[in-house]
Parts: sequence; structure tokens; C-alpha cells
Amino acid sequence: MRIVVLGAGLTGVTSAWFLAADGHELTVIDRQPGPALETSFANGGQISTSHAEPWANPAAPLKVLKWLGREDAPLLWRFSADPVQWAWGLRFLRECCPERTRANIRAILALALDSRARLKALRHELALEYSCLERGILHFYTDPAEFARALPQAALMREFGCERVVKSAAECLAIEPALAHAAAPIVGGTYTADDESGDAQLFTAALADHCAARGVQFRYNTTLAGLETAGGQVAAVRLANGDRLTADAYVVALGSYSTLLMRQVGIGIPVYPAKGYSISVPLQPGALASEVSLIDDEVKMVYSRLGDRLRVAGTAEFAGYDTSLNATRIDALVRRTRQMFPQLEFSAAAIEPWAGLRPATPSNVPLIGPSALQNLYLNTGHGTLGWTMAVGSGRLLADQLAGRVPEIDPRPYLPST
Repeated sequence: MRIVVLGAGLTGVTSAWFLAADGHELTVIDRQPGPALETSFANGGQISTSHAEPWANPAAPLKVLKWLGREDAPLLWRFSADPVQWAWGLRFLRECCPERTRANIRAILALALDSRARLKALRHELALEYSCLERGILHFYTDPAEFARALPQAALMREFGCERVVKSAAECLAIEPALAHAAAPIVGGTYTADDESGDAQLFTAALADHCAARGVQFRYNTTLAGLETAGGQVAAVRLANGDRLTADAYVVALGSYSTLLMRQVGIGIPVYPAKGYSISVPLQPGALASEVSLIDDEVKMVYSRLGDRLRVAGTAEFAGYDTSLNATRIDALVRRTRQMFPQLEFSAAAIEPWAGLRPATPSNVPLIGPSALQNLYLNTGHGTLGWTMAVGSGRLLADQLAGRVPEIDPRPYLPST
């Protein structure tokens, strides 16, 4: 088949890779000058199956209320008159029920574990270089109450196949000695040895090169104008320059912007932008920063060493499609980094701040599969776990297009459910 993929981020490029492997003729469209230059560009860098607990969980509503009015809050909800935002928020509250949280963790983990295994295989098959570290991921806690709350979640993840093992404070410091200098003492943690980290943008660019070698055509600096529909399916993609592209099937992998495109053809999807922030801190040789990728659950931040940089990322700001940098939220990342790594020397002027829109569903379970239009497929809604689930998502989409039975149950991710 001839297939047009809309979006050259992580999910768009991984989709193109697996679709090309099935022998399809692929064209990938993106408005940026290269792959993974928006949402995938400067994320937290983690392949973290152990981070499968969704934002929507029984503890979330009280936390959100507590954080209201705090500009540096881990989750900041900016109220607006947008009915889409309110509808998303109501669905988010529904997903906070314990039984829904359990089901969502199961679905997220199934895809995340499959994706992690496929990423490892793909990395070795293609000899991909993207500052990968296979040293596991350590969740650490400085608040005893938060640590206690994490224990049943870790047990649930172990039940579903993720080896998230509880560690004492001493064991945490043995795994990551740099935390011994933290101003806030570590009280305990959990460790997942098979999780890893790496630069998502470098991975996507490298995989895009392999896609191109397979004959995939990439059209960068190309802006979409919309979709033409006829007879219950997509007839063509309209570009801003007036061109029309026709194909047998179309894949929407536009992150948060998937919602806007689908709305043009009368299809609503529960994906809303959650703006995340990151800083990239340059590291000098011998710098006392973490070697193991870390998750700071209490403040919803992650730390990953990517070559000669420390990537610190986190928080979620629900403010529509605003991509501007909020200095207060950047300062919060800097402040916590200095608190946890007081011996790490860096100047505020040396860091590289970034913000990007993560496509979030209320449940954190992505949408992968056919839409209400016969030949239009979705691969979006991965929230904070796009890097974690990207490779598995691309394969799952290819299986659906080919009519194969996927290795994981596709039903939790279907857009129609």
C-alpha cells in the first residue's frame, strides 16, 4: 500500500520503520526541518516501564487541589473557557478511581514492556547510537509518606511483569552514589534494572536514516492544511503550499496536534497537551552527577545522563497549546537539581531550557489503531511515556494495518473504545 504518515517524531518514525518493513510505500510529512524536533526533542530521556503509574490515580485529585495557585507546582492546571479542556479534566477525574488506575497501569505496562524489548532488539540490529545507558532506573524518595505510598504501586507493577524492586536508603545510595550528597536525605526507593535511558531525538534521527535507506520519503518543512474526506474515508492530505497527497492509508502521529487535525474531520479524541519542561546541563569531566537514570517522584522530575549532558525534565502544565517557557517552572527544575546534586557545578546561563507539548489522554493510555474513517489510523496520546512506548506502538500499528494478530492485546489502545 501507499501510506502517508503525518508527523516525524518518535511515533511517526517508528511507525514508518515497521510499515516499511512490511513492504509499504511510505511518505512522512513534518513541518520541522528534521525528525523529532518538537515533543520528542528534549524529553526526559528515559525508557521507564517502572513509571507506568498514570497521573490519574487515587492520590491525584487532592494533590492537584493542594497545588492550585502554585506556579511551580508539579501539575499546574490553568483554567480556561475551553470546553475541550473541561471535558478532558472530567474524564481525568473518572480515571482516578482505583479500579480504573489498575486497568490503566496494566495496559501501559503491557505496551511499555513490549516496546522496551523491541527497542533493545532494534538497537542491536541496526547498531543505533543515541547515548544509551543500560543501568536501570531508580525511583528515589525523600518523604517517608511518599515512599510508603510507592510500595503498593511497585507491588502492582511486579504483579504485571515489571521488576520494580524496593530498596532501602543505603541500597539507593549504593546504586547511585551521587545522591549521598543530596540536601534532602534519601529515605528509600525502588529500582528497575532492565529500564534504560538515551537521547530520543538522536534515536529518532538515526532510525529515520535507516527508514530513508529502505525507501521511505521524508518531506520536511512541509505544513499540513487539512484532510479531504469522501465516502467515509480520507481522500487526500492537503498541504499549505496547495499540493495534495493521496494514499491508500494515512497515519496521524502529530502528538497533541492530532486532536486539532481530527477535529477538522468531525472526530473528537481525548488528547490534550500537557506542557513539559526540561533543562540540559553541560557536564565537565568527573562531574558529580548521576550515572543511573533517576525518577524523583515527589516533584515529578527525572534525571538522565546523556553523554556530556544531564537532562532534567518533568512537571505538567495544562495551558492549551502555549509553548512559551515559564521562568518559574524552569527555576524549579534548577533548584531541585541543585538540592539533589549540591556538588554539581553549573551556571544558570549554561543550561539549555526547553518546553514541549506532551499528548496526554486522561488515562495515560495511548490511542493506537483505526479511527472512524476507514483508512485513517492514529498513533498518539502517549503523554509522558512516548519514548518508553514508541517502538512497541510502531509495531502495534503495523500489525493492525497488516491484519496480523499483535503480540499484545490491542483493545486497550483502540481509539474507538
